[in-house]
Amino acid sequence: MSSIAGIAIPDSKLATEATELVRDLTDDLIYDHSRRVFLFGSLNGKELKYDPELLYVGAMFHDLGLTSRYRDSMQRFEIDGADAAADFLRGHGIGDGETRLVWTAIALHTTPEIPRHLAPEIALVTAGVEADVLGLGLDTISAAARAEVVAAHPRPDFKNRILAAFTEGLEHRPASTFGTVKADVLDRFVPGFERTNFVDVILDSSWPDS
Repeated sequence: MSSIAGIAIPDSKLATEATELVRDLTDDLIYDHSRRVFLFGSLNGKELKYDPELLYVGAMFHDLGLTSRYRDSMQRFEIDGADAAADFLRGHGIGDGETRLVWTAIALHTTPEIPRHLAPEIALVTAGVEADVLGLGLDTISAAARAEVVAAHPRPDFKNRILAAFTEGLEHRPASTFGTVKADVLDRFVPGFERTNFVDVILDSSWPDS
């Protein structure tokens, strides 16, 4: 089993096939980002008891919904990735409890705060995403460990490239961003995008005032 920054990379048949599947379906941007999510999540979870293999699958599948395979999907991209991971795990004989854990980790990875109150595998997928995309929690990871992770999985022009990937994966389904941070992406990069306003939804509902 190889390691990066002191974190062992799962090399079971399940993990190997997850790596191969994601490698085939994504580009270097999403693949390297997903591996960093696993590594940064693991580095943030050294004091926690969790299943590294489930964390690995959650990290590797978390952005699969942004890929070209889902250009016809109208549901939230997080659910696309969560469903794909669940199908993969069930196909490998993983039980319902573990499968639901990974599904939830992926489905909630763009939802602030809530994941940290759930199972470690759920919390650590989000922690890894927040570290790599938002820079949150980097102060808990040593500079040497960060450098080793980035050396193994580079992030050239990552900020602009991941924003472009978000835009490309979501611009055909703008309604799916209602109530999520991804509405900010479409607001910035898609001309004519109009947010669904929560207050307007309430005021325009079919309920009559009594």
